[in-house]
Amino acid sequence: MSQASPANTPMITQYLSIKRDHPEVLLFYRMGDFYELFFDDAKRAATLLDITLTQRGQSGGKPIPMAGIPYHSAEGYLARLVGAGESVAICEQVGDPATSKGPVERKVVRIVTPGTLHDEALLDARRDNVLAALYSKGPHWGLAWLELSSGRFSVLEVEGDAEMLAELTRLAPAELLVPEDLALPGGLAQQRGVCRQSDWLFDLESAIRSLCDQFEVQDLRGFGCAHLETALVAAGVLIDYARDTQRSRLPHVTAIAVENRDDTVVIDAASRRNLEIDINLGGTTDNTLASVLDTCTTAMGSRLLKRWLNRPLRQRDIVTARQAAVALLALEAAYMTLRETLSAVGDVERILARVALYSARPRDLARLRDALAVLPDLERQLTEVEPGSALDVLKTHTRPFPELSATLQRALIDNPPVVIRDGGVIAEGYDSELDEHRGMAENAGAYLVELETRERQRTGLAHLKVGYNRVHGYFIELPRAQAQSAPADYIRRQTLKNAERFIIPELKEFEDKALSARSRALAREKWLYDSLLSELNETLHPLQATFRAVAELDVLCAFSERAQTLHWVRPTLSEAGGIEVKAGRHPVVEQVSETPFVPNDLSLDQQQHMLIITGPNMGGKSTYMRQAALITLLAHAGSFVPADEARIGPVDRIFTRIGSSDDLAGGRSTFMVEMTETANILHNATAQSLVLMDEIGRGTSTFDGLSLAWASAEHLAQTQALTLFATHYFEMTAMPEHIEGVANVHLTATEHGEGIVFMHRIEPGPASQSYGLQVAQLAGVPSPVIARAREKLVTLEQREIDQDALAPRSLVNDLGKEPGGVASPHQADLFAAAPHPVVESLSQLALDDLSPREALAMLYQWRDLL
Repeated sequence: MSQASPANTPMITQYLSIKRDHPEVLLFYRMGDFYELFFDDAKRAATLLDITLTQRGQSGGKPIPMAGIPYHSAEGYLARLVGAGESVAICEQVGDPATSKGPVERKVVRIVTPGTLHDEALLDARRDNVLAALYSKGPHWGLAWLELSSGRFSVLEVEGDAEMLAELTRLAPAELLVPEDLALPGGLAQQRGVCRQSDWLFDLESAIRSLCDQFEVQDLRGFGCAHLETALVAAGVLIDYARDTQRSRLPHVTAIAVENRDDTVVIDAASRRNLEIDINLGGTTDNTLASVLDTCTTAMGSRLLKRWLNRPLRQRDIVTARQAAVALLALEAAYMTLRETLSAVGDVERILARVALYSARPRDLARLRDALAVLPDLERQLTEVEPGSALDVLKTHTRPFPELSATLQRALIDNPPVVIRDGGVIAEGYDSELDEHRGMAENAGAYLVELETRERQRTGLAHLKVGYNRVHGYFIELPRAQAQSAPADYIRRQTLKNAERFIIPELKEFEDKALSARSRALAREKWLYDSLLSELNETLHPLQATFRAVAELDVLCAFSERAQTLHWVRPTLSEAGGIEVKAGRHPVVEQVSETPFVPNDLSLDQQQHMLIITGPNMGGKSTYMRQAALITLLAHAGSFVPADEARIGPVDRIFTRIGSSDDLAGGRSTFMVEMTETANILHNATAQSLVLMDEIGRGTSTFDGLSLAWASAEHLAQTQALTLFATHYFEMTAMPEHIEGVANVHLTATEHGEGIVFMHRIEPGPASQSYGLQVAQLAGVPSPVIARAREKLVTLEQREIDQDALAPRSLVNDLGKEPGGVASPHQADLFAAAPHPVVESLSQLALDDLSPREALAMLYQWRDLL
């Protein structure tokens, strides 16, 4: 940033003093009705916001760059800056201009960062906005995260980079605080939102002091996290950062929750992406599991639903209680009445956060008033629920607040303005002193009409008008042509292009009284509004508990509605291992498909824990595999599932190795990414893990790839993980003959002319062929290429090449095909190398007919070729 010269104005000197304390962020410096930016901040903002760059004064002999935005529309500009990854310090006037000598006192009242948003206009209503902090001690990672707009604060400790990355992928923080010198794995360091903090801030003792101060306790044992030292370091840095940016103690953050990975079905980062839970592979929310399920009537319910889907539980009592509630709500479509009532509830969770930070606007309080008004209806609608059920527990939390509700009903007008600044928020009759001040100010209208009539009669000037504006106060206005005829007691106040404005002693006296009454009314209304916020803060914690219960009720109603509308069934959570699904469907594909979805069964247990899946590309292998994972996930989230019947045994993890992608930032090829994900699965899968493996080994040579695929499948079979293993290596279909618990299935297809018809149905046994050329034709590969490929395929298929010539005896034995065993179907390889010309020539020679001279000549010729 440019340095100011001593000749700068006191205002610029004040600006530079404040800017020195916030060098890394844009500074919004309040001047009247504008936020101004200067020097490098102005240049950066002008580029990002596409606003005009102007000048003000000089510094070092050069003009000072300046850019500004209107105060009343700042939120839109802030949203664009935060969306671009910027942070902004809001500097307001805190002194009184009337008593200030020199520049009005200003100070930074808040720093807006991507992870600390709570303004309605800056947030996605249906997604969490998470601030996270990360700290490590060797392979041990501590993670803390805060949703400032709701007050949820949590910690977790994990071992290893992969598990830490899995949790970060689940949370998707908008901002991640890390130590300055911490080496981050993979491409994490290059991701937007990573915010480096000084290493000395990551201190355990300081963290514990900050957390105890926040929660007003002597120690943290009551929260069950005192032993999580690595996570507490991260949590302490996070809470200090949040309090510093908000310039507040964060009264709505009252506890810290401990998450335990043993309570959840663990999903690693790659698997989470492949399953497209709430973000698809294209980075949008379309055609995801959440998009199908999210029919919540409230934004806070929508956010909770996504948290449930992203963190499926192994805690059977919680999951079965949710399922029971969904089933109860489905009886006689009871969810419909509740959803109608819930539709009147706004995003109270975030409104309460703004109440706690004293940044709630009048319309926030109006929405809170309306939400409180429906709580008695919810209580009545839940009266008949089964005692001890999940709905009964929710009923105890959704208690009404009659006194608070009545206060807000009396205090606020029906449709208050956006801000309190200009008044008009507090209803008439709520406060007698406010009504008195307003009465004096509002009687001005009648007085001005009477004065205008009287002055017209006294002066004989028919076009005389009496008016008011906020800048110049009250005035008498005459057209320029009549201004010459103004009486002697008219004192000129303002000259306009076509008119002159005057003041008279009587009007000046009235102005003093009226403006004083208006000022007193605004001050009184602001005081009453702040008193309302204080009163709400006294019951903040019970209100938070109530509306968190309302959000949970909203999710359960959405689950019930989806179950009824989409014909889903309640899954059985079994103690016995395995997964049994009758007529399962893919929850997303079924909804977006233009043709009827073909359901399929799935059976995995101790006797049959691996299925080798073959069949044509586009035949439905990936859909079949993913639907197994999504049905399992839904069952552990408490939802019903798309099937005729489902029994789900204990599942500790869901792994998927599907699709291909590279990691250019991390310097990893597609095959390296594939092998890294495969390694993670092979190291961590257990007998209770659900594993989806698709096309392992296709990124390298045939022999290498086949060997890796066989060995990986063999390892999983020995682990007895519940595995769906899709492959185009037909050699893999020999595995069931040599390893127990493995079976072949295939996706059916039939040829029609030179084309192919996919049946999408799972059948026992291996597929007969890959239909690769037919799929290529469907994809639009040019006809001449398809024709040439058919010629090449016929040539390859007609060659009498012994299987041992394509795969050395050691490889055949490694793959389990002992001499005399049944060979697997031969897979023609279009990319196999053609025989060498010397070998081809030798195979065609009639050796007995060669003379010694001819044989010697052939040897010389072959030598030259070699």
